[in-house]
Amino acid sequence: MEILVTIGYIALCVLVFSVAIAIHELGHFLVALKLGFKVERFSIGFGPALWKKTWKGVEYRISAIPLGGYVMIPELDPEGTKALEGSGAEEAGNRESGETGRRVAASPLKELAVAFAGPAMNIVLAVVLAVALSFAPGAKFGVLPPRIGSVVEDGPAAKAGLSAGDLVLAVGGRPIETWSDLTIEVQIVGEKPAVFTVERGGETIEVEVTPERDAVTGACFIKALSEPSASQAASWMPSRNPLKQLAWDAGSIFRVLKGLATPKDAKATSKALGGPVLIAESIYGSMRRDIFDGLGFMRYLNVNLAVLNLLPIPVLDGGLIMFSLFAIVFRRRVPECVVKYSSIVFMVLLLGLMGLLICRDSMRSYRMHTHVYETANESAEGR
Repeated sequence: MEILVTIGYIALCVLVFSVAIAIHELGHFLVALKLGFKVERFSIGFGPALWKKTWKGVEYRISAIPLGGYVMIPELDPEGTKALEGSGAEEAGNRESGETGRRVAASPLKELAVAFAGPAMNIVLAVVLAVALSFAPGAKFGVLPPRIGSVVEDGPAAKAGLSAGDLVLAVGGRPIETWSDLTIEVQIVGEKPAVFTVERGGETIEVEVTPERDAVTGACFIKALSEPSASQAASWMPSRNPLKQLAWDAGSIFRVLKGLATPKDAKATSKALGGPVLIAESIYGSMRRDIFDGLGFMRYLNVNLAVLNLLPIPVLDGGLIMFSLFAIVFRRRVPECVVKYSSIVFMVLLLGLMGLLICRDSMRSYRMHTHVYETANESAEGR
């Protein structure tokens, strides 16, 4: 029975992630049709099709690589996606029959509308989930204050002189309001010394703490535990107020992006990043823990997808926005070859990054499960 329950939760996790992708692409799709664009394909995932059906001139498909999705629009498609989908031979045949394969110039304002529609739909879904959660009587909300309940002997916190009752106010000059903030800042600091501003007995003091990286999880810790909390709310469930929920979602992703863009924090922040495997594990864990936590994580995921897709990177929505704004400001388009090949290059880089994150997360997951198994065996032998 347990294996059937597990399979059911896994299927639910796949559904949650697929809905987040589908709602994003649906935004592009609906606005493109409304503005009169010809849509050739609506795909969830990349690569070869596992299932496809053509209806009213549009090919709908579920593809083999579940790392995103796309809507193929001839007037907007910079052909990078077509090349990676194996459409090169077909395009060559079109050119021989007199078709150039070049995209038809569309109004930059219409391009902007289509590009913004995907992230906008993710935000709409996130808002709907935040409001729904605010009315759910069984949902757990609350924040864990950054007050230390205990420290592990000989751990970084103990060596630095932190003790039970200390309230962490800042890490490296960055204000701390919750235990989640503290956890994020420790990951961004990495294994470098950082000044912790702490309130102790009504006084403010500063101590230097050097986090340690755990060999099993790959995460950094100061080896301090928070004070016990009765709410037991997940970190992404800070408040029943929908605005505060969404503010936490946006604030956390922007903090990570800032860490990646800051040279001294970039290396440690990149080590803390997770990919599809970590996302899947997080969805699975939150769904099994509590259905409302799972919906909260789905809200958080949609805000993340919206923000990340707006980054000015070719092949993402932000890339199309960047090219469209260039056309509006300078009254000339970015050369077709630049759009095409930059899109192909960044698509390959993004897929490569996803592959790297999948391998790293899988190895981390394997180490964690192996560690748990070995610990259980040692405990059994001890009995």
